[in-house]
Amino acid sequence: MTTFEPVRPAVPRAREVRASVLAAFQLVEDARYLGSDRRPRRRRSRVMAERAVADRKLQRDLRAG
Repeated sequence: MTTFEPVRPAVPRAREVRASVLAAFQLVEDARYLGSDRRPRRRRSRVMAERAVADRKLQRDLRAG
């Protein structure tokens, strides 16, 4: 080679794309956790607990059926 410049990749790196997808996913999860309206902390924790119980019941039913 006659130049000191590094060779540029022909396509964008997959790592950059993954980072932006991960950031978008995190924004969605944060919005889902915080909710569009501000609820008291106790109510939020109750909703999260109810979701966890429903998820466990669904998993148990899927394994049994």
